[in-house]
Amino acid sequence: MNISSVIVIPHPDHIESVQSLLREIEGVEVHAVSPEGKIIVTLEVEGDRATAEIYNLIGHLDGVLSASMVFHQNESDPEALISSEA
Repeated sequence: MNISSVIVIPHPDHIESVQSLLREIEGVEVHAVSPEGKIIVTLEVEGDRATAEIYNLIGHLDGVLSASMVFHQNESDPEALISSEA
């Protein structure tokens, strides 16, 4: 399981539409939107290729000015990690 966080900067006129497009992508969750319009999302997908494809897709969405990955982690067994931390 790959877990990544991305900051998405939409054009000011497209903040709402970009949020809607992001919510339609499987494995993407919108967590916050700053007053300036920066959108913080996470990606939770299987494999590096899927992560790269979704990251590339986000960067090319209509209304997106930029997308920057700020965190990436690969967990081979996320359920085991959760149970060992409990």
